[in-house]
Amino acid sequence: MTTTDERLERYAELAVRVGANVQAGQEVFVHPMVEHWELGRAVVRQAYRAGASYVHVIYRDDHLRRAMIELGPDSALTYSPAWEKELTLQTAGNASIGTTGRPDSRLLADLDGERIGRAIQVEIAEMVQRQHRENTVNWCGIGAPNEGWATQIFGEPDVERLWEKVAFCMRLDEPDPVQAWHEHMARLDARAATLTALRPDALHYRGPGTDLTIGLLPSARWGSARFRTSGGIDYVANMPTEEIFTTPDSRRAEGTIRSSLPLSLNGQIIRDLEFTFEDGRIVGVEAEEGADLVRSQIATNENADRLGEIALVTSESRVGQSGTLFFDTLFDENATCHIAYGMGLPYAFDGEPDPATNVCNIHIDFMVGGPELEVDAVLADGSEVPLIRNEEWLLASAAHSLAR
Repeated sequence: MTTTDERLERYAELAVRVGANVQAGQEVFVHPMVEHWELGRAVVRQAYRAGASYVHVIYRDDHLRRAMIELGPDSALTYSPAWEKELTLQTAGNASIGTTGRPDSRLLADLDGERIGRAIQVEIAEMVQRQHRENTVNWCGIGAPNEGWATQIFGEPDVERLWEKVAFCMRLDEPDPVQAWHEHMARLDARAATLTALRPDALHYRGPGTDLTIGLLPSARWGSARFRTSGGIDYVANMPTEEIFTTPDSRRAEGTIRSSLPLSLNGQIIRDLEFTFEDGRIVGVEAEEGADLVRSQIATNENADRLGEIALVTSESRVGQSGTLFFDTLFDENATCHIAYGMGLPYAFDGEPDPATNVCNIHIDFMVGGPELEVDAVLADGSEVPLIRNEEWLLASAAHSLAR
């Protein structure tokens, strides 16, 4: 086996054994893009080595999606065929691994943004949301280096250079990547527990083009992307992951926030995205590029104009340290702080989600962090505790100061 083959197998093994944490006897559903076939095959091999009873592979192809949006009838945009709904049902109780890293992030750039925004399989999206609420699937998403993705990042199809970046973000350079990931997740969990114990009422964001206060829910805790299924299986949903997150009070958001990195969304690139909030709702959307797509999503998906997640990331992030804009949300959201509009995350609750948790068919993360962003925790008495300055985590010293 060549060094390149060994790296591919180690990567797939990490996704199977740490990410989805496939259990003996489980069926595994693998969802690679057609261009990701090499990694898809490696994941299948590693899933069987982990004891999978059967591995289903369902390939995705953005060119087929483009043809549907460009040439199909309106009814095709939201259609959920019976066979696909049945397949989605069968995922419950099993494992699922998907890939990101679009070979052409601008494939849909010349299409009608309004049609792209409406192109959501609503019934299947609702079924997947229900699985998330009930936490019945141990799942994971990973990036798949390919020529198109490398060209988007570097201006040339240097796949080996991209592999080096991905390997660094995934801690494949560690002597024992599995152990390194367990230690990394433990650090994130400890940070999340500290912020949960502070019990802030809101977060206040300040920076260029940004002055936004987001209300928090008293029953929502902060956590990492390490979750546990209803059947007791621990898994890491996104790899890489560098965030701690919570679900906010969808009724409370006031002010304006501006994105700090481009967002690759549904085959388009959204640049300089800016939202204005009043009474928890997005009342203004501006962007240098791609505003029509975002406005369409918000207009055609109920409650997409409310927030579903806030996540904090510091300069300790390996993704941020890579110095790379990946044009892929899985990676870019873990380079810096981010916020999501749409669906609230049930993982933030030990029991049933708070009624103020947002219910929506979409969940879109966009990046807002950077050296100039300041984030404070607003306590119940109105006082503010600094959390992040210059992308450094400050809560430990702030909490110590308060205790004195």
